[in-house]
Amino acid sequence: MAATTFEMDGSVMEGGGQILRLSAALSCVHGSPIKINKIRAGRSTPGLRPQHLSGLELVRDMTDGNLEGAVVGSTEITLTPGKIKGGSHVADTQTAGSVALLLQVSLPCALFAGGPSELCLKGGTNAEMAPQIDYTVKVFKPIVEKFGVYFDCDVKMRGYYPKGGGEVVVKVNPVKELSPVNMTERGNITKIYGRAFVAGVLPFKLAKDMSTAAVRTIRKEIKDLYINIQALQEKDKACGNGNGIIIIAESSTGCIFAGSSLGKKGVYADKVGVEAAEMLLRNIRHTGCVDEFLQDQLIIYMALAKGTSRIRTGPVTLHTQTAIHVAEQLTTAKFSVTKAEDESSSSETYIIECHGMGASNPSL
Repeated sequence: MAATTFEMDGSVMEGGGQILRLSAALSCVHGSPIKINKIRAGRSTPGLRPQHLSGLELVRDMTDGNLEGAVVGSTEITLTPGKIKGGSHVADTQTAGSVALLLQVSLPCALFAGGPSELCLKGGTNAEMAPQIDYTVKVFKPIVEKFGVYFDCDVKMRGYYPKGGGEVVVKVNPVKELSPVNMTERGNITKIYGRAFVAGVLPFKLAKDMSTAAVRTIRKEIKDLYINIQALQEKDKACGNGNGIIIIAESSTGCIFAGSSLGKKGVYADKVGVEAAEMLLRNIRHTGCVDEFLQDQLIIYMALAKGTSRIRTGPVTLHTQTAIHVAEQLTTAKFSVTKAEDESSSSETYIIECHGMGASNPSL
């Protein structure tokens, strides 16, 4: 175990909570202390928000570690992790802070734990500026399984802005090591489906309007596929009022893409549906194998896998460039991003290649 504390600048590149989550997760996997300063320096409210604090406390607890400087608003923390143990852990943002982001920081740690983990994550399940829990389950989960990452995710209660109140229980079995992936052939889009939901006091008509508008928008571009977007009224498993939509496309080679949007006060439901549909279409016009929201989430798994991973993407996002920067700072993984030769697509695609560090679990 390295005794020296690595210092990470939390303001570089994208400069948000992602640097914090990735740095903390990799610190725990390595068992190496880390100091993160200038946390979220570029944001309108810099420093730790409740969800970031909950995530840090969660990985501290998972490792019997030590955490200094961790209060809401703090711009500098030091995490000294111990050995990652399994067992049950609870993280509660006590706001509508995203449970999906709590999972982002804790899942890599749970994979290298001494035994199975059960994580009870509380907060917002469908929150702005974060993956909806539906995205985590329907898009992220089946793709990370290609690396050998398996987890169960049980949505006990949905929680919406501003109160939160959602609860998700995630069960993770540790792995010996992660396998590299090769996702470079997109194939054809074979399926489009989704869910448009309303919860609380909001009328069911909103769900139908979102669904209808989304289908109409996709139909203009994709005419030959059956599109099934279910309109749903969430009653007993939802806390608070909310509405939104997620639309998923699957390809013949097992690639999965999504477009999503959440309702806001004063925004017409059909506009929410159109926004999600346009996001999906934007992500399947190129012949990349992942959408813009998945590419950065896969970087840590590419870095930890044993061997060379290759993934074809659309334009590489700043989030992804930031994730690569953090992974290269904190691991021995080496990344390269090259423009793909692609005659069949009008938009550019890129190959992200990584020679992973091959982290192995000493407990297994």
